[in-house]
Amino acid sequence: MTGNKEVITGSDFKRMIAGAYSELLLEYENINQMQGGGQFPGTHILRTMGAAIMPLADVRDSSIGGLARRISTAALFGARGNAGVVLSQLLRGISKGLSGKYEATSSEFGKAFQYGILYAERVIHGGAEHPFITVAKAVAKGAYHAVRANLPITEILAAAMEAGRSAMEKLEGHDAGAGIMFIFLKGCLNGLDGNFVSPAVSLSLGITATKGGMPDPREDLVRPYCVRFRAKNQKITVQEMERQLKDFGIFALVERRENGIHVHIHTDHPGKLMEWAIGVGPLRDIHITNMSEPHALGIHDAIMPVAAVAVAEGKEEARRMQEAGAHVIVTGTRDRCPSVAELVGAAHSDFASHYVLVAPSADYWMVFRQAKHMLEDRVELVLCEDAEAQERALKAFNGEKNVSENALAMLQAAKQA
Repeated sequence: MTGNKEVITGSDFKRMIAGAYSELLLEYENINQMQGGGQFPGTHILRTMGAAIMPLADVRDSSIGGLARRISTAALFGARGNAGVVLSQLLRGISKGLSGKYEATSSEFGKAFQYGILYAERVIHGGAEHPFITVAKAVAKGAYHAVRANLPITEILAAAMEAGRSAMEKLEGHDAGAGIMFIFLKGCLNGLDGNFVSPAVSLSLGITATKGGMPDPREDLVRPYCVRFRAKNQKITVQEMERQLKDFGIFALVERRENGIHVHIHTDHPGKLMEWAIGVGPLRDIHITNMSEPHALGIHDAIMPVAAVAVAEGKEEARRMQEAGAHVIVTGTRDRCPSVAELVGAAHSDFASHYVLVAPSADYWMVFRQAKHMLEDRVELVLCEDAEAQERALKAFNGEKNVSENALAMLQAAKQA
C-alpha cells in the first residue's frame, strides 16, 4: 500500500488555529450555558484562544513547529479558567509533538494530537474520567484509524469529529468540556478548508470587549518573555529609557546604578527589544526567560520575605482583602478569571522573595496550579472555595513565618466555616 504523501505546512496550521478561534466566537455563549464547566467556561476558553492567536498577527516563522510553539506559549500564559487551562495543555502537547518540524505528515500531526490529549488529561483532577477526556480519547482513536488508512488530513479530521460526536451522544446532558473539544476540532477542519470568518476580519470591524459583547483578543495579548539586561550608557535618563521601552512591553523597571542602567521588562518580542537595546550602548548580563515554562527566579533586593496575593472583583472587595492581609491584588470576576500571566506577573515583581497565591473560587484552581508549575518554589498555593474563605485565609497570614508555613496556616483557616 502506498503511503499518504500529504504534508501539513505552517500555513495550514495557522488556518486551523484561526478556524478554531472563529468557531469559538460563534459558540462561546452556548458553551457558557452547558453544565460541568464551572462559570463562564465559553468566555474563558475564547479568551484563552484569543491569547493563542495573537502571536500569529505578525509572525514571520513559517515552520509548523515554530508556529505551534508560539501558539502554545501564548495559550499557556494567557489561559483563563479551568477550561482555558485544559485547552492550553492540549495545545502544549500538540506543540511538543511538532517540535523542530518545518512541516508534518498526516501521521506526524495525528501523533502530535495524541500528545495533546495526554497533556490535557494530566491537569484534570478527580475520580471519574472527565467528559472532555472521554471525547478527546474518542477523537484521538478516530484519527488514529484514519491515519492508518492513509487518508488525507481533511478526512482524518472528519473521522475524528465523527468519533467525537458518537462519544458525546453517550454522555448525559450537554457537558461544556466535551462541547469544547468537539467545537475546537470542527473549527480546525473548517480552517483547513478555508470555511471560516477570519479573526483578522473581526478585528478590522472593531469588535471590543464591551458589556454583553464579544471579548477582543487584543485585550488578551500576553508578553511571556522576561528580559533583563544592563546597558553601559551614562547619558540616557531613567525617564527617557522608560518612555522608549513602552513600545516593547509592560512592567518595565529601570534603575540607574554605577555600572550602567539596568532594565527588567516583560515583552512579546525579545528579538525586537534587543535589536533596539543595542543602540543604547554595550549590553551586559542579558537574561531572557520564557515565563510560560518552569523557571527559577533570582531574588533582587526584595522588600519583604513573603507576601500574599489575592483576587478581588472590585474596589470594595479589594479594600476588604487588603485589610485582611493581602499585599498584592489581582482583578478577577466570574466571567473574567485572572489569567496565568497576571499571576506570574505579580510574582515576577521584586516586592517579595516568595508569594502565597490565594484563589477565591474553584473555577480558578487550574489557573493557579499552572502558575505554580511555572514559578516552582517561588510560590505556594491556598485554594479556597469562595471569597469568604479567601478572606479567612488572608487573616491568618503572618509575616514572621516562611512561605510554606503561611500556606499551611492559611489553608487551615480557609476551611474553618
